[in-house]
Amino acid sequence: MSGNNGGPWGGGGGGNRGGGNRGSGGGNRGDGQPQIPEIDEIVKKGQEQLRVLMGGGGGGRNGRGTGGPGFSKRGVLLGLVALVVLWAFASFYTVRPEERSVELLFGQYYKTGNPGLNFAPWPVVSHEVVQTTTERVTEVGTGRSALDTGLMLTRDEAVVDIEFQVVWNVTDPARLLFNLADPRETVRAASESAMRDIIARTELSPILNRDRGAIAADLRQAVQELLDSYESGINVIRVNFDKADPPEGVINAFRDVQTARQERDRLEREADAYANRVLAQARGQAAQIQEEAEAYRAEVINNAQGEAARFVSVYSEYVNAPEVTRKRMYLETMERVLGDMNLTILDNVTATGENGGSGVLPYLPLDQLQRQRGAN
Repeated sequence: MSGNNGGPWGGGGGGNRGGGNRGSGGGNRGDGQPQIPEIDEIVKKGQEQLRVLMGGGGGGRNGRGTGGPGFSKRGVLLGLVALVVLWAFASFYTVRPEERSVELLFGQYYKTGNPGLNFAPWPVVSHEVVQTTTERVTEVGTGRSALDTGLMLTRDEAVVDIEFQVVWNVTDPARLLFNLADPRETVRAASESAMRDIIARTELSPILNRDRGAIAADLRQAVQELLDSYESGINVIRVNFDKADPPEGVINAFRDVQTARQERDRLEREADAYANRVLAQARGQAAQIQEEAEAYRAEVINNAQGEAARFVSVYSEYVNAPEVTRKRMYLETMERVLGDMNLTILDNVTATGENGGSGVLPYLPLDQLQRQRGAN
């Protein structure tokens, strides 16, 4: 046994296997490589540094000193300052010009903060910042979901594909936070409901052609009234009515129907114009005939009255001078009867040549001479 002076593993006696002190931390391994620090040594060094920072007394290298963990006044003061800084950081907040804040006292509404630096002592008072003046857009009928198809039924039982936008902002952030769980979804649902009600009361043709502006104005008013009934704190700025078309599957047939309706309207307008023109002409002719009849009646009456007055005057003259009046009437009658005839009348004295007359030839074309004289 004396010859075996090594350890139980047959190694050399008198020292460690590596030939160095394992606990010294500065020795080397048996194979000549630097020794890796133990985990407990690293933990102990960290504890010692923490004690120094907190003002505690330093112990030995291995943490077995006489001084235990302790806190000085300086450390307590630094801790309090750190807590105050953290509390102030959590209590003061900034609100931008386009925002408003809602402060809550134990979860209930306390007040509304204005733009700038605001103070809400945490954790008693909390705050929520809401964008108010920023315009938000809610689209309806874009087809982004299965429920948002935009197909609506008109009063004349036609289907139309509607797409529009509702532009809104927030006027009362407290009502927005307390009365609405999802503001965007609420605006979308209210807008779609109001639009379906308006479309159900309107025929298809005005929707597609001329009444989009009126429909957009009615929709804005209806959505605003509906949101006000919810006390939502939302203001509808405007409605952009972008699209109103027939469904895509029947658009070709719809165009044919529209073309036929336009042709029908054109023919109706032409027929109405022709009827108005003919009616106006008939009315004009009737008025002309009536005026002519009135004129003829007045003329006949006036002539009769004139003849009667003339007869009365002639009769008065005849009573006074019958012979002269009779001869005058005879001459006037012969003038009226024979005035248009081409005749030459000779009395008997001239024809026989009596009373010293030489007479005339039995044949003398006096009518031709008169025509030639009249022509000259």
